Amino acid sequence: MKRTNIPKRHVIVILTFICTSVCYIERVGFSIAYTAASDATGVNQTSKGMILSTFYYGDACSQVPGGWAAQKIGGRRILLLSFVLWSITCAFVPLDLNRVTILVIARLLVGVAQGFIFPSIHTVLAQWVPPHERSRSVSLTTSGMYFGAAAGMLVLPSAIWSVLWFKYAIDPPRSEHPKATAAGFGEFLLPIKGNQKTKVENGGHSISSPKIPWKKIIFSLPVWAIVVNNFTFHYALYVLMNWLPTYFELDLQLSLEDMGSSKMMPYFNMFLFSNIGGVIADHLITRRVLSVTRTRKLLNTIGFVVASFALMALPRFGTPGGVVFCSSMALGFLALGRAGFAVNHMDVAPRYAGIVMGVSNTAGTLAGIIGVDLTGRILEAAKAAQLDLTSSDSWRAVFIIPGSLCIFSSIFFLLFSTGERIFD
Repeated sequence: MKRTNIPKRHVIVILTFICTSVCYIERVGFSIAYTAASDATGVNQTSKGMILSTFYYGDACSQVPGGWAAQKIGGRRILLLSFVLWSITCAFVPLDLNRVTILVIARLLVGVAQGFIFPSIHTVLAQWVPPHERSRSVSLTTSGMYFGAAAGMLVLPSAIWSVLWFKYAIDPPRSEHPKATAAGFGEFLLPIKGNQKTKVENGGHSISSPKIPWKKIIFSLPVWAIVVNNFTFHYALYVLMNWLPTYFELDLQLSLEDMGSSKMMPYFNMFLFSNIGGVIADHLITRRVLSVTRTRKLLNTIGFVVASFALMALPRFGTPGGVVFCSSMALGFLALGRAGFAVNHMDVAPRYAGIVMGVSNTAGTLAGIIGVDLTGRILEAAKAAQLDLTSSDSWRAVFIIPGSLCIFSSIFFLLFSTGERIFD
């Protein structure tokens, strides 16, 4: 680290990008492999939805504890620990689909381990990234999810990342952030053990570690604006991630192998649009074209409204190219919208970014449970009603639900979100 001219905060952001990439390589890789294997063995849609959603039950259980642990112990340590534990639990996933109990437990444990990762990342970024770099830093980090989703069939040993994080990730020193208190990042946000006090450069007085304002967080409308949009974003993402391969095979009579590289386009589009959104947001804010609040609302609204139309139009296209285009537009603009709601954690609560992320990401994980399982039930009900699953009419409700949620969420964010700091 001392031999390079790259700022330490940029190294931290790059490492968190790699971390999210590896996480989603595993998620998408399992989804593709399980879908292919279950279709080959005749597993019904309800059972498939149940297995695919098991991960999200574990993920939901550890989001808020992950934020709390990162707040108390430190995001750097919790992130490393959760990544190592997740890598180990992946080894317990059985290859035999008939071992349903072991498969469910293994996926549940993988979800629990991964649940600590994203709250820890937001805690680390809140400590390291100054306000004028927040949008593009968070966008680059989260775009790793989409890069990893696109590269889901590749192999990237997780041990390499663990070594890199252990070697290069450190807590931000005071000397590098002389205005940490005012800016809302840096050592001022680090956890304080016990009754220990730390001096801050704000009149030279000492402050003790504050209690986490759970009640204020839970009843805050700006926090709920983040939560609602996180739920919708992940509902749409997880439904497409887990069920789009089945849609291609049943409705379009096309396997993933036949699609070639085009199957990765929606996720590469997310990677691209996520970073574009971050750069635009920081430009609008730093050049004072728009306030933080208006910037977040503008990008969130554009992203979710365009995604809504794309989702609703998807089943109307009867060609692989049309479906790839619609899914790419939907996921791409949803990723653009993350420059609105997803960065907002650090706007409203830089000290408690990991906690707020844990709360909102719990909603996002519940969206995975509900969306993936509900989609399986919708398709099974259509089959029971003797509807043809190879017809797009049977799939229309699958895409109308997330499309409608996008409209509702964008309105909710317009009404109740803010870019101002509301938690001291």
